[in-house]
Amino acid sequence: MRYRKARTTTMAMESPTTKEPWRMKLLVPDLYVSDVLRVDLDALYAEGVDTLLIDLDNTLLPRNGTQAPSRIIDWLKGVEDQGFAICLVSNNWHASAITAAEKLGVRIVAKASKPLPFAFKKALSMLDSEPRRTAVIGDQIFTDVLGGNLMGMKTVLVRPLSATDLPHTLLLRRLEAVVLAGREPLS
Repeated sequence: MRYRKARTTTMAMESPTTKEPWRMKLLVPDLYVSDVLRVDLDALYAEGVDTLLIDLDNTLLPRNGTQAPSRIIDWLKGVEDQGFAICLVSNNWHASAITAAEKLGVRIVAKASKPLPFAFKKALSMLDSEPRRTAVIGDQIFTDVLGGNLMGMKTVLVRPLSATDLPHTLLLRRLEAVVLAGREPLS
């Protein structure tokens, strides 16, 4: 993998050859940024994206967090003001995920079982959107990026907000490090 300059001020990841196995391409995000505040919404909109499916834990809130920082609340408000439809898609099955979505004022599909397509399809239906108009934003390659790529959506990987996580997620983080091969997110 190497970086290529996108049409905007962001950087995208590109395969050095078209012979790269398709399964590896499914694990590569379209963009990799340090946090949601660094997502270039204008560039996404210019590419026809008007819908964002956003992960909750370690993307908008630290794991086990219940209160979103004001900067995240302001960002979400700005996203909506720019005309994007938003839905959280979270594998979290606890009531706290629904409570967090209510506090943030956005819809949620919890118990998502990402990367399986069911929750993504449900969120698209709730927002009356379709994959080609949608970007998935999340902190995990094997749930958010893989699921979004399988659905044909744009994918944005963000650095996780905290190092604390479930044991299986920590194992997957090691595999993510291999996929990312030392790349650093745009800041």
